[in-house]
Amino acid sequence: MKKTHIIGLAVIAIAIAAIIGTFTDSSSYVGFEKAMANKGTTYHVIGELNKEKELYYNPIEDANHFSFYLVDEKGVESKVVFTGTKPQDFERSEQIVLTGSMKDEYFHADKILMKCPSKYQEDQIAIGKDITAENI
Repeated sequence: MKKTHIIGLAVIAIAIAAIIGTFTDSSSYVGFEKAMANKGTTYHVIGELNKEKELYYNPIEDANHFSFYLVDEKGVESKVVFTGTKPQDFERSEQIVLTGSMKDEYFHADKILMKCPSKYQEDQIAIGKDITAENI
């Protein structure tokens, strides 16, 4: 074989290894049941805040401890502990995406992403001139 063929095969092998490594390391979207079954594995969990249960955040005691209860898309509820400050307007969020892993009896979140209600609602009145074919 020529040296160029060997180098080409080596580059292809490295590219395949990188692609496989990317897919095996990436986390996936699951519910709390799968996260409980595979403790320690990082997952993304999508859910809604259970507003009937307590949010615990005491910045005087520990500014990097925030806990709450989340109900995933399948209806399973779990306590979530986030080592960080409580996000602003957290209670107003419509949907929450957590990145983290299941510990003993709770989900330990490394990241929190929130989908908040839009400030542009359909029932708001538009201000401005109505441009239609009749007005032109």
